[in-house]
Amino acid sequence: MKQAKFIFVTGGVVSSLGKGINASCIGRLLKSRGLKVFMQKFDPYINVDPSNMSPLQHGEVFVTEDGAEADLDLGHYERFIDENLNKHATITTGKIYLRVIEKERSGGYGGQTIQVIPHITNAIKNAIYNGASSSGADVVITEVGGTVGDIESLPFLEAIRQVRRELGQKNTIYVHTTLVPYIAAAKELKTKPTQHSVKELRSLGINPDIIMLRSDKSIGVEQKKKIALFCDVEDNCVIEVKDRKNIYEIPVVLKEQKVDEIICNHFDLPCGESDLTDWNFMIDKVNHAKGEVNIALVGKYVSLKDAYLSVYEALKHGGIENGINVKIDPIDSETITRGNVKNILGKYKGIIVPGGFGERAIEGIIIAIEYARCEKKPFLGICLGMQLSIIEFTRNVLGYKEASSRELDNDCLMPVIDINQNQNHPLRIGAHAIYLEEGSLISKIYNNNEISERHRHRYEFSNSYINLYDKSDLKLTGKSDKNIIETIELNNHPFFIAVQFHPEFKSRPNRAHPLFAQFIKIIKNGSEVHNVKI
Repeated sequence: MKQAKFIFVTGGVVSSLGKGINASCIGRLLKSRGLKVFMQKFDPYINVDPSNMSPLQHGEVFVTEDGAEADLDLGHYERFIDENLNKHATITTGKIYLRVIEKERSGGYGGQTIQVIPHITNAIKNAIYNGASSSGADVVITEVGGTVGDIESLPFLEAIRQVRRELGQKNTIYVHTTLVPYIAAAKELKTKPTQHSVKELRSLGINPDIIMLRSDKSIGVEQKKKIALFCDVEDNCVIEVKDRKNIYEIPVVLKEQKVDEIICNHFDLPCGESDLTDWNFMIDKVNHAKGEVNIALVGKYVSLKDAYLSVYEALKHGGIENGINVKIDPIDSETITRGNVKNILGKYKGIIVPGGFGERAIEGIIIAIEYARCEKKPFLGICLGMQLSIIEFTRNVLGYKEASSRELDNDCLMPVIDINQNQNHPLRIGAHAIYLEEGSLISKIYNNNEISERHRHRYEFSNSYINLYDKSDLKLTGKSDKNIIETIELNNHPFFIAVQFHPEFKSRPNRAHPLFAQFIKIIKNGSEVHNVKI
């Protein structure tokens, strides 16, 4: 079996420096050279996964094909390297400790005293190696969450130190991301935080091979040489990552500084020349986009953009596909009433309602959906967005005012949306096959009657009420193999589609998801119902 190579990405000085973006861009560059790449995120929080964490605190929960609930950085990874990741890509402190404790409780350690070293670090290393073996990757890129110096990340840092000891320098690379702040009063960029961060890392036994400098100013050659000298790295291994409006340009920025060449030479990997033709074509489309469309994103968690990060990105991808800029305004559904809905949403060309859980802030979303339906505004509903679209139509068109969801009211008289009854686990999650009605708008958009999409929901349409919609304009156009309603659309509307799944997770910057691409296309062209072209 071939020996995989391992890249470990750490961060220092402050959080939110873009370690995940840097790691993703390295992955893109290596893939462009013909290498098979797998990526992992190590999160130091004690939660087993982010499934029970508030989106307002942690951001969105990204879902992989095999149903792993993961940190949003996995979304960046998939968008950049265009590979479907799996459960081996997401590791937390909670997950590691749970594995060790369960093994200890079952007698798996034969009476040993369980300690951080070697038991916890061994479990972390097993997770690293499993990522390689499960994917068959040439290169595994592992991002260690948090900031060097945090007590929470120490076991992970110790584990990656041990990996080099086990596999050798030629099979491992340490990439450290730091901040080079600009002091306006002194009119100087300061390298001292980077020096101290690397000193902290070296005190743990890890000597970085590549240092990536995040800054909003260009960093001079002399300053880079100073960092190289004090941090004991080669001059060409000090890489500037200056802030960019378009994050998809960063692979090109890194390529210009020969990051992929440095890595391939270090690993002594035989690989082809980098081919970023398609990626550069996508960047050119971004830079030459003309015009702008305004989209209202109506949701429960809009105070934190990261709560809907993949939706934001997928809308932008739809804009790239159509050569137009997409401006997305988050609208707090708690602010919407029947009296102000037109004033709030009237200026937008399209409305999107993403997923969510719980009963808070629901009525404002239902009012927004009614407005989109009545005013014939292009509308896309996702997960909760589909459930509330069905409730709105059932109440306001069919006249059943008592229609609701068990999630919103467990004692409701007409639960058109009910708890999942079709599987042992109450949460339907991961990729599932969906069968689309031939001739439906959504089947034309996909250009296929059988698709696969990722899910994450507890409640779904109750088939007890399926006959209510037979003669109405609301069409149930997609079903799963277990007869679960997956897609709906409205007749006599330019674009009103809602889906139970999460299409945003499969959208890519150079290959927009068809639902988002068509949503933006309809808005851009202002098509009437009878002129909609797929």
